[in-house]
Amino acid sequence: MRVSVTDAKGQLTELVRCAEAGDEVILTRHGHAAVKLVPVRAAPDRKSRRMLMEAARASAIAKAADGPPAARSQDFLYGDDGLSE
Repeated sequence: MRVSVTDAKGQLTELVRCAEAGDEVILTRHGHAAVKLVPVRAAPDRKSRRMLMEAARASAIAKAADGPPAARSQDFLYGDDGLSE
């Protein structure tokens, strides 16, 4: 929905309700988009953030695979003589 700033002054409450409901509300000035009304998302509380971090850690641990140590990770690039193959 596109509404001029002048028209928006008289219907701001309704435009805010539309934006909160998920509708895209763009205010225009001289026919050009000027701003977009978007709802404010509530910041997650401390407990929710901790649970998210623990889930991310658990996921990373589950995906981690044992492999060669970093010191040996490029051995495939060189032959027994130490020269590139």
